[in-house]
Formats: sequence, C-alpha cells, structure tokens
Amino acid sequence: MALDSLGKLLIIIGVIIVMIGAFLMLLAKVPWFGKLPGDLAINRNGWTIYVPITTMILVSIVLTIFLNVIFRK
Repeated sequence: MALDSLGKLLIIIGVIIVMIGAFLMLLAKVPWFGKLPGDLAINRNGWTIYVPITTMILVSIVLTIFLNVIFRK
C-alpha cells in the first residue's frame, strides 16, 4: 500500500514540475515581463545588478488571487 501512495505522489510532483516548466517557457515569450517600470537594473563596469521589484509584486498578486480561488473553502 505504501508503494501505491508513493507512486501517486511522484506522478503528482512530476505533473507539477511539467506545469511549472511550461509556464516558464511561455513566460519567456512575454517581452514586457521583467522589464516593467520599477524594475531596477544597474549596469557598471563589467557587472550588472537586476532587482525586479515591480515584476515580483505583480507575480505575488497573481499567485495570491490564484491560490485563494483554488483553496477557498
């Protein structure tokens, strides 16, 4: 019985990983994602610091709404 549960868990984890990978591949096609106003990019002599403040706020809002819809009781 334990192997049956483990098998189901591994399948679920695999599906989640595939969904995250597909999402990231689609996200790479969006030209404005990561280049929003408020995202900081500092370029100096041979090094770059990138701080995507606005992008992460947007991702946080979208994930909060999505997870609230899914896990609402």
